[in-house]
Amino acid sequence: MKLLLCKTIEKLGIVGDVVDVKPGYARNYLLPSRLATEPTEGNVRALAEARRVAEIERAQRRAELEALAEKMADVEVTLHARANEDGALYGSVGKREIAQALCDEGFQLDADHVLLARPIRHLDNMTVDVKLGDELRTSIKVWIVREKVAGEDGEENDETPAEAGETKAGTEAGEDGDSSHE
Repeated sequence: MKLLLCKTIEKLGIVGDVVDVKPGYARNYLLPSRLATEPTEGNVRALAEARRVAEIERAQRRAELEALAEKMADVEVTLHARANEDGALYGSVGKREIAQALCDEGFQLDADHVLLARPIRHLDNMTVDVKLGDELRTSIKVWIVREKVAGEDGEENDETPAEAGETKAGTEAGEDGDSSHE
């Protein structure tokens, strides 16, 4: 079924595009939501100005994304994770953690922008693709490194205060024989 888009719909088209969609999608979503209409001459002329504005905005957005992709070309992010002695993570590192690390570096991205087939489960360094637009992608370097824990090379303890308190209280209770955790 051919329809004229009244609003820009991601992955379908911009205002003023005549698109071919399945009848159910048209009947149940596009037409009741007033996102599309019949592609008559009058409707096409009425949406011509909106289409021109949408094309200008799209070109501006594309230029911004290209500049962002250029800035991100040599970006490397380091994520700290707890892992066993073999390098297997106790949890995993996914899109959300990578997106947050990029936000911390000053790049405002959503987790949906990060293209990761499956979560990272080992200490590793890898190249991860970031999708910024329809055909605009860039790659970043992601380093997954072990968190430092107490007793390693005299480094400071990275445990949470609750974990540190439990460990200390457990040790004191074992020495004194008096435990307040009973």
